[in-house]
Amino acid sequence: MTELNFKGKEFVYNHHLAVPFRPLVPHADKGIGPVSLDGNLIIHGDNLHALKALLPLYAGKVDCVYIDPPYNTGKSDWSYNDQVNSPMIKEWLNSNPITVDDTLRHDKWACMMWPRLQLLRELMKPGAVIFASIDDNEVALFKHLLHAVFGDNNSPQTNPHLGTIVWKNATDNNPTNIATEHEYIHVFCLQRGDVVPIWNSPWSDLKEHLLVKESDLLGQNLSAEQLSEKYANWFRQHKSQLGPLQEYNQIDSGGIFTASRSVHNPGREGYRWDLMNPKTGKLVPQPLMGYRFPEETRDELLAQDRIIFSDDPDQLIRIKIYLKDYKEKMPGIVEIDGRRGANELKKIFPESKQAFKNPKTFTLIEWLLSFTAGPDAVVLDSFAGSGTTAHAVMKLNQRDGGNRRFILVECEDYADHLTAERVRRLIKGVPASKDDEYRSGLGGKFTYCTLGDPVELDKVLSGETLPPYAGLGAALFHMATNRALEPAAVREDDFYLGATEGQHVWLIYKPDLEWLKTPEAALTLSRAKAFAATDPDRRHLVFAPARYVSQKMLAEHNIPVEFVPLPFALYRIDRS
Repeated sequence: MTELNFKGKEFVYNHHLAVPFRPLVPHADKGIGPVSLDGNLIIHGDNLHALKALLPLYAGKVDCVYIDPPYNTGKSDWSYNDQVNSPMIKEWLNSNPITVDDTLRHDKWACMMWPRLQLLRELMKPGAVIFASIDDNEVALFKHLLHAVFGDNNSPQTNPHLGTIVWKNATDNNPTNIATEHEYIHVFCLQRGDVVPIWNSPWSDLKEHLLVKESDLLGQNLSAEQLSEKYANWFRQHKSQLGPLQEYNQIDSGGIFTASRSVHNPGREGYRWDLMNPKTGKLVPQPLMGYRFPEETRDELLAQDRIIFSDDPDQLIRIKIYLKDYKEKMPGIVEIDGRRGANELKKIFPESKQAFKNPKTFTLIEWLLSFTAGPDAVVLDSFAGSGTTAHAVMKLNQRDGGNRRFILVECEDYADHLTAERVRRLIKGVPASKDDEYRSGLGGKFTYCTLGDPVELDKVLSGETLPPYAGLGAALFHMATNRALEPAAVREDDFYLGATEGQHVWLIYKPDLEWLKTPEAALTLSRAKAFAATDPDRRHLVFAPARYVSQKMLAEHNIPVEFVPLPFALYRIDRS
C-alpha cells in the first residue's frame, strides 16, 4: 500500500506513546448510581489524554467504536492543541484556530487524528469494528489514515476496510450547483482475518417472541395463504421493533418462518445442472445465467430440506433460510433525515431553543450498533458531543434487553451540562417533555469522571505527584502486563492489583509521602513469602518504593517474587 505522508507526521507518529497516564477521577454527585469504572462512563477531558487514561482499564476490551470528529470544513473554529515538542507544531499553534484559508488545515487535521486513532486501536479487541463519520472535506484523507492505522488491503480476507456507508441525511450544505445530501461512515475492523466481526441478526434477539406469535397463528388451523398474510400483517405492525430487517413472507409446511431468495445468477455464467420438481414431476427451469452453486451444494441443500419447490412448473427454485441462521447484511446506503437529531434533543431539553448545533440522530447510531454491538458490548465514542451514542446504546438495550455499556469522552465545557445532562434526563425522564417516550425515563446508571494529574513515577517519592492507589495501580498493571486492569480484582488493603495467566501483580503504595518513607512501604522477606503463599505456582511481580530483601535471597528461598523499584518502573519492565 502507498505510504501516507502529511506535514508533521514525523512528530506525531509516536506521540500517543509520550502522552502521560492520567487517572480517572470519579465525581459521584454528577453521575447516577454507585461509582463504577467498569460501567457506563462519561469523561470530561481532552480525548487524547482520556483515551490514554482508559488504556489501563480497557485495553483490548472495546467491542465497537463510533466517532464523529471535526469535519474540518473551515467554517468551525477547531484548533490543533496537542502538546507536541517541535518548532513546526508550535508555529501552527500560534496560527489557530484553523479556517478554510489555512493551506495546511488538512495536514493539521491528520496530525490531530493520528495519535487518537492509534489509542483507539489499542483499546479495541480483535474483531472490533470502528464506525467513523465524515463528509466530503476529509473523506479521502480519513480513509487513508484508517488504513495506515488498521492495516493495508492486500486481500479481501484481511482488508480491515469493511466498507463505506453513504448516509443520505436530506440536508444540502453545498454552495455549488450540485446538492450535497449525504455524508460517509467508514467502517474498519481490527485484525480481520484472525477474527470475523460479529454481524448480529436482530432475528436472534426476537426469536422467542416470533415463535410465540407463530404458535398463536398456527393454532388457528389457517391455510398457507392465510398464514402468510397474517404474518405479513404482523410484520408491518412490529417492523419498528425489528430494526434493519428485510421483509419475509415465506412459511414452509412445518410452520417455521423462512426467507425465500431466488438462486439465479445474473451478470455471469453459473453452474448448469438438472433438478426434478417433486410437486410437478418436471425439471425445474434453468436460470438464464445458470445456478450460482455446484451440484454438490445442491445435494447438501436437498438433504437439509433447504430448497423450496413451487406448484408452478415455470418457477425457479428458492432457498429456505431459517431465522436462527439468518444474518442481515448491512446496506451500503442508509437514508435517515439528519434533522431528526435536533428534534430529539429538543424533546430532551424543551427549555432550550438550540441545545447543540447539528447533533446526530440516535437512530443512525442505533442502526449501526444493531449490526455489530452484541448484548454485552462495550461501545466507545471519544468525540461525544451531545451524547447521541449513549442515547443509541440505551435505546438498543431497551429494544432487545441487552446490557451494552457506553464510554463517552467530551473535552468541551458542556460535557457536564449537556452531554451528561442528556443521559441523566434519559435515565430519570423529562417531566416537561411533550413526548411520552421521554417523560417516563429509561432507567440506568453512569459514572462521571474528569482526568487527574499525570502519573509521573519519577516524582512520586519526591512528593510532587501522589496519584491515588487505583490510578497508579492501573497504569503500572498495564505497563507490566500489557493487559487492562480489572477493578473488581483490586484489593487495596492487601496491596494486590490483579493477575494474568502467568503472574500476580502487587503494589505497595499509599498516596502519603511520610508513609512511603517508612519501612512499611518496603518489600520484606516476610511480605514476599506472604505474597507468594497466595499462589506458589505463579510468579509474583511487586512494585514498591524500597526493599529489605535481595533478589538473590528470594531465589535462595525459592520464593517466586520479583521486585520492581517504583520510581524506575517505567524503565525496568520488559514489554517484549
